[in-house]
Amino acid sequence: MKHAVIIGGTRGIGAGIGDVLRQKSWMITATGVGEDEVAAYAAEHPEDTCVQLDVRDAEAVNKLFSEFDSLDGLVNCAGILAREAEYDIEMFEAVIDINLNGTMRCCLAAHPLLASSGGAIVNTASMLSYFGGPLVPAYSASKGGVAQLTKALAGKWASEGVRVNAVAPGWIETEMTGALREDPTRNGPILGRTPMNRWGKPTEVGALAAWLLSEEAAFVTGAVYPVDGGYSAM
Repeated sequence: MKHAVIIGGTRGIGAGIGDVLRQKSWMITATGVGEDEVAAYAAEHPEDTCVQLDVRDAEAVNKLFSEFDSLDGLVNCAGILAREAEYDIEMFEAVIDINLNGTMRCCLAAHPLLASSGGAIVNTASMLSYFGGPLVPAYSASKGGVAQLTKALAGKWASEGVRVNAVAPGWIETEMTGALREDPTRNGPILGRTPMNRWGKPTEVGALAAWLLSEEAAFVTGAVYPVDGGYSAM
């Protein structure tokens, strides 16, 4: 049975990726930040291992991966946004530290295990990797950074058999987007620009992530795949 660690796997897109991998018989270790969130996930998915982790804590990240004998996949889904509060430099730095630096910390910690198994990494970029978000400068910058980090690590680790790709979700039905979906003044324009005229589901991102982790994608690395119903093409 293959083993994947999903950072930020207790909710949202990370949980959707876990749902798909579980159906494909992967063993899953999911991490979350809040104690209650982790406990709720563990109760719902007793077959998974669930760990509380702050990706800003390099010592904790390294400790997590040191406890595994082997690893076949890493999915980085931990992320936050704070909208206009990101124009405060301290909040800007906090978002970058979680979304971008946290992704790098986990990639570095998982790298030796993945090199031993010929495993793969899937990072979570965003449609905002391609164009700016005026309300979320830190989130936009961090996701642009994740896309470029993905390409850099793919080039660096290809000779070791480690593939590194990213998914770039658009408007997905998660807790983070709940308020937007319920606001007609925001929901209408979003759907109006989305050719498929609907919000995406976390498991639809999960289906692509699962493929990128699989042997079917054995010659795919350094790629960033939009999952946005055509939003970024308009």
